[in-house]
Amino acid sequence: MAKGTVMLAAGGTGGHLFPAEALAHELTARGWQVHLATDDRAERFAGKFPATAIHPISSSTIGSKNPIALMRAFWSIWRGVRQASQVIAKIKPSVVIGFGGYPTLPPLYAATRRGVPAMVHEQNAVMGRANKALANRVDAIAGGFLPENSGANSAKIVVTGNPVRPAVIEASKTPYVASGGSDQFNLLVFGGSQGAQFFSDAVPGAIALLPEVLRKRLRITQQARVEDADKVKAAYARLGIAADVSPFFNDMAQRMAAAHLVMSRSGASTVSEIAVIGRPALLVPYPHALDHDQAANAARLAAAGGGEVHPQSTLSIERIAGLIGGAMDDPARMAAMATAAKSVGKADATRLLADLAEAIASKIPVAEFRKGVRP
Repeated sequence: MAKGTVMLAAGGTGGHLFPAEALAHELTARGWQVHLATDDRAERFAGKFPATAIHPISSSTIGSKNPIALMRAFWSIWRGVRQASQVIAKIKPSVVIGFGGYPTLPPLYAATRRGVPAMVHEQNAVMGRANKALANRVDAIAGGFLPENSGANSAKIVVTGNPVRPAVIEASKTPYVASGGSDQFNLLVFGGSQGAQFFSDAVPGAIALLPEVLRKRLRITQQARVEDADKVKAAYARLGIAADVSPFFNDMAQRMAAAHLVMSRSGASTVSEIAVIGRPALLVPYPHALDHDQAANAARLAAAGGGEVHPQSTLSIERIAGLIGGAMDDPARMAAMATAAKSVGKADATRLLADLAEAIASKIPVAEFRKGVRP
């Protein structure tokens, strides 16, 4: 018999959906029945998300300053609140948990209006707009990087970390072995769905500036957009460098574990995976990220000594060549950065998040949870 019902609410992007999916697996294994509330794109999750049922809920982004567009957005959200209220009345969840994105607003607002325990999970070091709007109403805020002393809602924050994929947990078992002398040096470069073009344009040119003795040691894995992949492959071929270039790698966790240095954007999932696996990183925050969340995420890893933050505007090809060459020439520093990164990784984030969810469902206050009280 199920312990009870949990409703998860998440926006349609992978950044919001992945931690919700990880928690769904964990709570299902613990005996809970899980439902997912999301926007009208829910059909694409059917059969993939581990939920008893998926409930499409109306919502809208509040981004326009146009009065008519704003009225339409608020009407869509209010319609979603009514839809979510009906679902909550039917399934009677013990707790409703949001993972960010505007599709979480109606379910969480409806839950708090009905007195249902509620919490949100914030992946980034800067709280997103939807979670910020809900922060005063919910019982707990689980943070991927949020410090527990941040702002008016500090008393509600529990730093759980961000759930990472099982493949990342497995990869974290591979110890970092520094590359020195004439040993092969594995460089991993990726930019995610936003901003991979910068690395495609800049990194091959930077590698060309390295001394031949360093180029001979390099083995590069680089994610590149479909339209850039052939150009990047050709650039490395001209330099005689062994390189795997592709728009997607289905074994990215293993490639990260094999890397001696990672150069990447600094989305919450990326930074969390780098920390759990424990690899030195050159982090280049996406300059157009809302609320500058990528810069804040990168700063958390840099503060621990596990990475360096380099704004894109400062990275000429000469500067990139200097950074990569400097890393290759200093294996002791790379090993120290790897250790520092791993020291702040939270491999047990999914378990901690599930523990907090069960506590909130049992109406255990955050202050008591922090002291170790569990259902």
